[in-house]
Amino acid sequence: MSAPTEPHHWHQVPQAPAPGTLLGQRDALADGMPQMLALGLDDATHKPFRYLLLRSGEGVTAFVNRCAHFGVPLAAKQEQLRFMAHTSITCNVHYARYRWADGVCDRGECLGEALLAIPVTVDTAGHICIAQDNAA
Repeated sequence: MSAPTEPHHWHQVPQAPAPGTLLGQRDALADGMPQMLALGLDDATHKPFRYLLLRSGEGVTAFVNRCAHFGVPLAAKQEQLRFMAHTSITCNVHYARYRWADGVCDRGECLGEALLAIPVTVDTAGHICIAQDNAA
């Protein structure tokens, strides 16, 4: 049985940054290698906003680093992140597998649920920024 699916959108996650926030640089991402990143403080009062950047060629996709099955990060450390380049990312805790392209779970207890997608734009200089989200 899946845990409650709150939040429903990336911007509902605590510490979610505003549209326009710089998330990374495309040329710093290896093609086919997901990158776990965080914005903000990590202390007793605040937790950082954790996210993933996935690069496929010139395209970049971003997701909140939060398993749809149980709400935990997909991995505690970058080197523990399980993935198949350009194909899937797997939660290191419950082994739910999410499609690379759209974040939909295609194997595991949260079948059909999805990672929270973060809309991004990549400018001509390769800056990856949060795009305006119509759902916000």
